[in-house]
Amino acid sequence: MTKIGLLSDTHGYLDPRVLEHFSNCDEIWHAGDIGSEMVLQRLREFRPTRAVYGNMDSGDVRYSLSEFYRFRVEEVNVLMTHIGGYPGHYNPWLLPMFKKETPNLFVCGHSHILKVQYDTTWNMLTMNPGAAGKQGWQTVQTLLRFAIDGKEIKDLEVIELDRK
Repeated sequence: MTKIGLLSDTHGYLDPRVLEHFSNCDEIWHAGDIGSEMVLQRLREFRPTRAVYGNMDSGDVRYSLSEFYRFRVEEVNVLMTHIGGYPGHYNPWLLPMFKKETPNLFVCGHSHILKVQYDTTWNMLTMNPGAAGKQGWQTVQTLLRFAIDGKEIKDLEVIELDRK
């Protein structure tokens, strides 16, 4: 079993409470708009980290990451990008990727809106952890924590942090 901590849209601010909540995780995934190389480096020092760059990330972050990241964790095929959309409203450039190889789990950020939804059309789970940083309109910072056990995605937890 692999325990995952998922966040997005830190925009240069890594709340110390994130690391507390991810202390039992095996991996951290960041779905873009990291905001600074320092945030990415801190996550990488803490746990193995998989990440994509977002539309607001500058050259230093973009240099070491890609826009799309396909990978497997146990028996789950994952596709992660920053600007992805949600079931019925995906960004059009994703559809050829889904047709080529539909992921079991699609992860994105960008909207600052936490949303976990099963897509019956593509037969995949979609996750957007919302925003873990302080930039934007949201008043609560949000994270997701879950486990992958073989083919199963389970033990999903929504973590809300009051904005300090």
